[in-house]
Amino acid sequence: MIFKLILRNLRIYFRDKASVFFSLLGVFVIIGLYILFLRDAVIGNLDQTFPEVAFVMDSWIMSGVVAAASITTTMGAFGTMVDDTTKKNIKDFQVSPIKRWQIVLGYVMSSVVIGVIMSLLTLVLAEIYIVAQGGYLLSVLALLKTIGLIVLSVVTSSAMIFFFVSFFKSQNAFATASTLIGTLIGFFMGVYFPIGQLPDGVGYAIKIFPLSHSGVLLRQVMMDEAMEKAFTGVDPSVFNVDSFNERMGIVFKYGNVTFPIWAHLVVLIVTAAIFFLFTVLRMSSHKAKE
Repeated sequence: MIFKLILRNLRIYFRDKASVFFSLLGVFVIIGLYILFLRDAVIGNLDQTFPEVAFVMDSWIMSGVVAAASITTTMGAFGTMVDDTTKKNIKDFQVSPIKRWQIVLGYVMSSVVIGVIMSLLTLVLAEIYIVAQGGYLLSVLALLKTIGLIVLSVVTSSAMIFFFVSFFKSQNAFATASTLIGTLIGFFMGVYFPIGQLPDGVGYAIKIFPLSHSGVLLRQVMMDEAMEKAFTGVDPSVFNVDSFNERMGIVFKYGNVTFPIWAHLVVLIVTAAIFFLFTVLRMSSHKAKE
């Protein structure tokens, strides 16, 4: 039964071409801004000193794009649930033999599948762009790590978004929230501008935003080869790589402490668990009031 619910939600989502487009709107906005305005400004004079710096910065922006896609596409997938609530279809499910937890799991699993598919599509487009600009494809190991991080990011995004979307009772509210998140997610993920160029308060807000940790992990994996090619053996007095990593959000530092990889993973996993728990409690409370 759950499998049928997932297939049903997938068909509804991919049948609505506008929904698919707007799920990727935030991604298109970020790529467009980078190509038209940010790329030359970010690379600057470093291109003359470090020939591979364009590869570094293209990898930086595209890893951020992939991280943002894991959020915007997942939210778009929940449009089916909002539509079912608006049209009272959800009540038909509730009086059927289908259990409530099966209905919930059907929405969650379909959003995860959609988020992974669309994020992988974004990754393919990102790799095509990087290669077209003179960069290199990810190694097999880096690709596998990236896919794993995409899945984790999508699951965490699904947990958070499912909780917030459960409060929406109309398509207008959902559409407004989707547009707002799709537009602003680049700031929350530290993609539009390097964190080091933002005021301290804004930079700290980004660092405590749970999903920004997926952006850090994706940057570390997708930028690894580019960073090695560009800065291996560079004299720290000429170019400080550690400072560059902190400024670009490749690592997060809280005071003098650099957040390790395992801590980023824990933040994502714990966030997913907490918001799924919140959603279960909310759904249970809602059921008790009916």
